[in-house]
Amino acid sequence: MVWSRESLAGVGGGGVVSGGGSGVVAGDVDAVVARMRALGAAWPEWDGVGVFNRVYLAVTEEMDRRLEAGEFTDRRGASTLDVRFAERYLTVAERGPVPACWRPLFQFRRHPGVRPLQFALAGINAHIGHDLALAVVDACQVLGCEPEDLEDDFERVGDVLLAMEERIREELMPGPDLLQVADPLTHLLGSWSLERAREAGWSSARALWALRGLPELAREFAARLDAVVGLASRMLLTPLGRWDPGAR
Repeated sequence: MVWSRESLAGVGGGGVVSGGGSGVVAGDVDAVVARMRALGAAWPEWDGVGVFNRVYLAVTEEMDRRLEAGEFTDRRGASTLDVRFAERYLTVAERGPVPACWRPLFQFRRHPGVRPLQFALAGINAHIGHDLALAVVDACQVLGCEPEDLEDDFERVGDVLLAMEERIREELMPGPDLLQVADPLTHLLGSWSLERAREAGWSSARALWALRGLPELAREFAARLDAVVGLASRMLLTPLGRWDPGAR
């Protein structure tokens, strides 16, 4: 379970999280970027969580660029969602505890038989499949709005992630000379879709928002979501045999 104390309070009473509902200021996205850079500097390049961190840092920097360029009509809503979303990962990475959806990545982060692409997509699965739904609820509490009011921003964030996923696959997929690795890897990763994970995340967000007046049921739903997403991440991290980073 990773409901924050603020989220639990919001689910129980439908109120706004602590902070008076003032929202997120523009500089908070820069603060998120700085925290991700600090984490990345502390981990070796081959560390599985570090692989995901580099991917997420690139996504967040792109979001920051688009916010500065005025590509979002509601900048406050978009930045609030972006920061609340990132905070879910940063809290786990910086101090824990590690919920079920993130546990496989942290447990297998140094496994020699897991490829960088697997680490990246397992992290994206945990973050999109579980954290995004809770972040939408957090953002709605801060902004005093309904999930539907954030749907356009949600879709724009998803479009950035989809574009990044294609680049991630191109950069981290083993070369054609490693077909004995690429064949099972292609089969494994072909069973997962970021688009489907994003659609499920939006449905989960709407369900959690609808359940905010039923805190016990909302907590149960969030716990089940956490476990199911963790199972998918565990399968994405299936070891494929010892990997030589210099062979790519």
